[in-house]
Amino acid sequence: MPENNLSIGKIRGLAATSSLAGIFSILAFDHRQSFIKMINPGAPGQVTYEQVVAAKAAVVEALAPHASAVLLDPVYGAAQSIASGALPGRTGLLVAVEETGYTGSDTARASSLLADWGVEKAKRMGANAVKFLVYYHPGAGELTKRQEESIAELIQACWHADIAFFLEPVSYSIDQDADKNSAEFAAQRPQLIAEIARRLGTLGPDVLKLEFPVDANFDRDEASWERACRAVSAASPCPWTVLSAGVDFEVFTRQVTVACRSGASGYIAGRALWKEGIPLPPQERRAWMIAVAAKRLDRLAEIAERYARPWRDFFPGLADSVREGWHTAYQA
Repeated sequence: MPENNLSIGKIRGLAATSSLAGIFSILAFDHRQSFIKMINPGAPGQVTYEQVVAAKAAVVEALAPHASAVLLDPVYGAAQSIASGALPGRTGLLVAVEETGYTGSDTARASSLLADWGVEKAKRMGANAVKFLVYYHPGAGELTKRQEESIAELIQACWHADIAFFLEPVSYSIDQDADKNSAEFAAQRPQLIAEIARRLGTLGPDVLKLEFPVDANFDRDEASWERACRAVSAASPCPWTVLSAGVDFEVFTRQVTVACRSGASGYIAGRALWKEGIPLPPQERRAWMIAVAAKRLDRLAEIAERYARPWRDFFPGLADSVREGWHTAYQA
């Protein structure tokens, strides 16, 4: 793979999923089982495929114009939103390639690809980028090695298909006596997220989608947040974006502000934007998305545009990377 440059398809993919300034303001909406539970918390088993597709399309239609791109799943959202017209052609599209959930124990989590789906299919159906969520801890021994090998294989597949690759490592505790919501894990989190950014960033993803490196339930000091975010920026060799992880919107707004001021290239936000509106009846849900969630997206985009670091900063020399006759050497 080329050093310090991107292939032409990847350049196009990152441009298509970011703003004109090169900032990522992405709506995350690739949720599957958790989304079904939100539609009907009392009886998720009664929710039909058609209801999930309709709910996803309605939310995408309301919010996509306010985002630089939308991250969707292939089961309920991506193709369906294209075919229905809910996803405008001018809005970028990321498609997830992982199976939902994980295998193994709570302290040894393994992620896998969605069956009968992958990079080539995502490219063929018009995605600008693919996203892979991996449960990851650098101290999980042989499991860590296997997860890194799987990521490296995906990175190679994306180079072969010439499509942008967003990697989402989700941390977890490998200590059965201190789960992820504990004070013990919170104390490790800043160093852990920075190490994840360093270790997985060197494998060659185009963009990292990272958890905020401080647990706001235990540390609300924004000076501490800034130090942790700057450590992530120093560790990451590629652009990184902050994910919302379901925190309340006002908390996420503060996190986006601090992260972007500290070197992040934007955000990829899901539940913090739309979670309260999903249980509402369809008509009320759509009205709520337009009245509330769309304004949230606009607010976050304004913050990101003001403070975030453009992704092109990480790839110097792109304008000069295409030489005369490039098409003759371009591999299909």
